[in-house]
Amino acid sequence: MLQSLKVILEIQELDMKMLRLMRLKKERQSELDHIEFLRQDLKNQQVAKEVEITNLTSEIAQQEAKINDIKEHLKHLESRQGSIKKVEEFNALTQEMSSKERERITTEQRTSDLIDKKNTEEEILQRIKDSLSSSEDSSKAIENEIKATIVKINAEGREIKAQRDALALKADPETLKIYTRLLNNKKDRVVVPLENRACSGCHISLTAQHENLVRKGERQIFCEHCSRILYWQESEELEGTPLATKRRRRQTT
Repeated sequence: MLQSLKVILEIQELDMKMLRLMRLKKERQSELDHIEFLRQDLKNQQVAKEVEITNLTSEIAQQEAKINDIKEHLKHLESRQGSIKKVEEFNALTQEMSSKERERITTEQRTSDLIDKKNTEEEILQRIKDSLSSSEDSSKAIENEIKATIVKINAEGREIKAQRDALALKADPETLKIYTRLLNNKKDRVVVPLENRACSGCHISLTAQHENLVRKGERQIFCEHCSRILYWQESEELEGTPLATKRRRRQTT
């Protein structure tokens, strides 16, 4: 195997750890975002319900004022009954009073319905407030745990990056450039062993000639299907490293 790939393989192991950390951090951040979304949704519900109750209160006040106006009008009509002498005028006044009385009843019913609705909405608002308070109390510990995990992830990430930067100084610049381009594209292992004449990245079988070139390790060999860099896992240069095959490691013990 090419000596230049040995450093790249070490860098790749660090990059895989970094990718796992990044995925874990993203998951934990998503959990935080979800908690905040639920909290904000409850706050939005609370604001909307408070606005609705305010509007109901205003409408109830308008209806009550209307009822008072109707009652005053009815009193005025009643006061005129004794002074009317003509039957036609008395009948017209009676009809007008009946109409106003029906209007009063309808308005009072409308007001009663609005009061019932307001009471219901106030109960819902209280439940929303209780849920918000309970949510904030219960989620506080979870949020603190998630934030502590993210702090640890960031610290571990900085340590891995420092190790990677040190290894990158030892790597062949051109090989590192190719590796980095492939890694950025696939976000997965891009320097992989040939196993049973198949690329262990895409798992597609290769030719015997391809396998021989990888075995020789005289130059970089790419998978003709996925473009990953291939290496022979039983190469003597890998002896004593975690990257060697189990068979190779048993032979060296």
